[in-house]
Amino acid sequence: MNILFLCRSKDIGWGQWGLTRAFERRGIQVTYMDDDAPGDEDIFKLVAACPVRPSLILHPELDFCTLPRGLEKIEIPTACFQIDTYAYTRRRIRWSMLFDHPIVFHPGYEEQFRKAGHRGVVTIYHAASRELFDKPEIQRIFDVGWVGRSSFNVHDSRRRVMTALAGRFRVNEWDKLYKFEEVADVYRSSRIVVNVARDDFPQDANMRAFEAMAAGCLLINRIPTELTEIGFQEGVHFVGYRHEGEIEHLVRRYLFQHEDRNRVARAGREKVLDEHTYDNRADTLLRKIGEHSSHFLAPARKWTDGRVRMHYVDYFSANRAFDCAYTQWRQLAMSDLPHAFTGGKFIARAWLSELRRNLISTRGTQPNKARPNRFRNVEQ
Repeated sequence: MNILFLCRSKDIGWGQWGLTRAFERRGIQVTYMDDDAPGDEDIFKLVAACPVRPSLILHPELDFCTLPRGLEKIEIPTACFQIDTYAYTRRRIRWSMLFDHPIVFHPGYEEQFRKAGHRGVVTIYHAASRELFDKPEIQRIFDVGWVGRSSFNVHDSRRRVMTALAGRFRVNEWDKLYKFEEVADVYRSSRIVVNVARDDFPQDANMRAFEAMAAGCLLINRIPTELTEIGFQEGVHFVGYRHEGEIEHLVRRYLFQHEDRNRVARAGREKVLDEHTYDNRADTLLRKIGEHSSHFLAPARKWTDGRVRMHYVDYFSANRAFDCAYTQWRQLAMSDLPHAFTGGKFIARAWLSELRRNLISTRGTQPNKARPNRFRNVEQ
């Protein structure tokens, strides 16, 4: 079996790397786009270049902007990750119509995709890599550990909390950007991880929560949280806080209460390594997509060419790939004026948004960076 990832190998992200390793452990070959392939390359050309015809084409949602032409025509199942499903949800739903299987990473969103008319949606969650975290215990030199972004506007609470904790406890360099292999080392060297999610989605069951538990740390996480919807229990697998003022007290308490800390940390670790590794996710994904292997479920497979192109224009303009957006729009202008008009609005809105952002940048103020994967446009 071969899976074609719609990205270059050098662009693969942390979570996607864990999943590709899980695929490879199952004897599945993973193929990537060439480094010089354009973002709007023809999908039939990409498939023809594969050493083995793919059984699945997967768009992994990375900063590398690509949406190959012809996805709605290729007779191979297609899937796309919608990782930060809570951000720009309506746009994610629109773009997912080009794929047979949108893969959402947060509980509760599958129904929204189904109501919009997509029957192929699949839900999985973030996970941890067993090969990095299922290792013998090492000395835990940090009272509190944290790895993750902290420079964007949506991380105000995270910066505030971690700055305060760093002044009172032994903490790693929490504002440093770590390499893949360094993340596990930090967490395996930490007793406690305080997970402060994004300000615009504080209930996020993010990747770091799973990794912290997999590393054997006591996870202190905000309540309410998606973790409870996924099956984790407060007080059993993690410790919850409801206000920032509780965090320091909880850290001090569990640093001294070794048995309670170790009991909760051990339960969280066992659950993650049993149920929430990338091997678990790979098995779930392959099973659910395999259930529909004889059906192509992308709504766009039944659309007119003009409607399909309009969605390509929307995707490329939102991701600032204006050259690709213009190419699609010119084809629309010659064949489908109503959809060309809508596509033109997508481009104009994105262009004006980028202009505004550049003006703010030249004035020395920081624009709101709370946008995943270069989406900088307001939802329609």
